[in-house]
Amino acid sequence: MSLDPTARRANFKDSLKKFFVEQLETGKGVELMFDKSLSTPDLISKTVNRWVNIDIGDIDRSYMSEIHIDIYCCTRKDPEGFRLAQLTDTVMELLTDATTTDGMKRIPFYRSHPTDAWTLLGAFLVSEIIESRELESVDETKYIIMSCLLRTASKI
Repeated sequence: MSLDPTARRANFKDSLKKFFVEQLETGKGVELMFDKSLSTPDLISKTVNRWVNIDIGDIDRSYMSEIHIDIYCCTRKDPEGFRLAQLTDTVMELLTDATTTDGMKRIPFYRSHPTDAWTLLGAFLVSEIIESRELESVDETKYIIMSCLLRTASKI
């Protein structure tokens, strides 16, 4: 007996990575990292002063699975935090949907595969977003943490 695709951690992570890469790196030109906390992206001959890190945290697999993610919006050389505010607003726009009656974003949830086409399984519903105050690390990186709760129907 194998685990249903709707309850596979790999499908959760791959789907979220696909969404954020397509929406932030491709569409908004923001440097993006996964599960690296506050470390600055290491790019050859390019100074990075604005980036987002997606940290996929606890996953509760159930008939209604819950995925917790922390999104670190980070800037450097931003004395008043204006670019941080803009970056945080950009991410918030991705996580909400003004076209729905509830305002909650649906993120496509796929069955991933290394070589074959991915199959759409459903969607993650962004049901909670909690935003921290503006923080600053010892290296003068300003950041805001957006803690999100995503839910999706799963077969367990």
